[in-house]
Amino acid sequence: MKDLDSMSTMPIKNPQKTLELLWNRVKQRGDLPGFANVISAIMGAIRGEDDREFNMTKTVLSDPALTQKVLRLANSAMYSVFGRDINTVSKAVLIVGTESIGHLALGSKLIDGLAKASTGSTSTHNEMEKAVLAGHIARQITGAASARDAEEAVVCSMLHGLGRMMVTFYLSDHWSLIRARCAEQDIDEAQATLDNFGIGLDEIGRWVAQKWGLPTALINSMQDVLPQTVDEPLDHADWLGAVATLSSHCASLLCDAVNTTPDELADLVNSYAEMLGMDGSEMLAAVHTAQESAAQDALFASVAKPAKLENSTLVVVPSGKPADAVRALTRGVADMRGVSNNTTAYQLMTMALETVYQGLRLSRAIVFLRNANEGKYFARMGFGENVQELIPRLVFAEAYQPDVFHAGLASDKIIVVKDAKDPAFVNKLPHWWRDALPTVHSFVILPLTANRHPAGFIYGDWDVPLSAATLDAAELLSLNDLRALMVQAIEQRSQLNGSLII
Repeated sequence: MKDLDSMSTMPIKNPQKTLELLWNRVKQRGDLPGFANVISAIMGAIRGEDDREFNMTKTVLSDPALTQKVLRLANSAMYSVFGRDINTVSKAVLIVGTESIGHLALGSKLIDGLAKASTGSTSTHNEMEKAVLAGHIARQITGAASARDAEEAVVCSMLHGLGRMMVTFYLSDHWSLIRARCAEQDIDEAQATLDNFGIGLDEIGRWVAQKWGLPTALINSMQDVLPQTVDEPLDHADWLGAVATLSSHCASLLCDAVNTTPDELADLVNSYAEMLGMDGSEMLAAVHTAQESAAQDALFASVAKPAKLENSTLVVVPSGKPADAVRALTRGVADMRGVSNNTTAYQLMTMALETVYQGLRLSRAIVFLRNANEGKYFARMGFGENVQELIPRLVFAEAYQPDVFHAGLASDKIIVVKDAKDPAFVNKLPHWWRDALPTVHSFVILPLTANRHPAGFIYGDWDVPLSAATLDAAELLSLNDLRALMVQAIEQRSQLNGSLII
């Protein structure tokens, strides 16, 4: 591999050696760890049903920078009709929509990851802009046609030029040679690339996508689908490929505005109109709308620098609980109250869980709900480290036991345990909790009692000791307001279906 690097200024002309050199550079300069998992999580949230808002919220909250971008977008002029005081990601997801948030999340992860691995060159910046703009174009085109699987088309369009991005970022020396040869010898980029690498950019993109384990449909869309006359509607794979090709090529033309005429853009769009079963003028209008929306996009406008959300950083005190917890809790409850009449109990539960998790700066926050048919409490959703792996283990019988959880459910009062490591308190902690959560020092239980029956509870913990100050009166007041909103939603749900199961 060292020999390959030493020859990096000479054309390689061998597909296998090209891919070996690329992956060697990736290892040296930093891969995009977890990027494939992020795509899977985002696509899963977009396609989900009852839990789609929760899954998208969880994905966003896993990245503080992305959290800021989502809140900034939700509070932008574009969504001003909903007010300018959206404080929680879960409300932002409801207002903006899981699809739009998914687009922002995917673009953010891709751009941030590649930017960290790149040298920050002009070519790098241009390729990032093109990827984001291609996503906007795909969204507008598919939206104008009320097309199926629009978000999948957005993802495919953003990654259509993955091979080109990888070469620009990791093989910049070769990319400079290719661009120079195109200018000096007046040959097209595709031929110069093939002459240099022995392999095309689209093939490089598909190979990288396979290495990352990306979805098959996405991988297959990473090749140009040329405009053609068709006798019947395109199948799903060809439709994705055609939309991704058109969107990425339009983005390239728009980002190279100096050398692009309006007629070129119109000709490109019209060449795909019949193939996609759309009107060319409507498609061209959609492309221009996409260009305008991209200019206002928090991600597009901050490709070179992360967005900032004023006053979004909580001050952490040694206990692990934020010093301004009451402010965060109050704002979260206000978000819940503002949408409580227009959301499902599950959506409101997501907001409540986020409010407690972020407001108290917990290590983990988990919702337990009672299943009356099975006579058990089950963990249903949660935020925090390793929560998804823990959830299947967090289950216990509703039959009363002399432990802190049953005591909290019976009393319908918030319980705060400052020192779960205290030997005198161990006999009040159930075995299922001790086995699953051995690192916890302090925790809080917020019972939810609906129609005079325990329906479940919100559990939160800290892996550091809670300070002597514990939770103050103002914080408890906000938490009780949160409980009241949740109980109201659960009772309304039970009136509709005769069950307390969410």
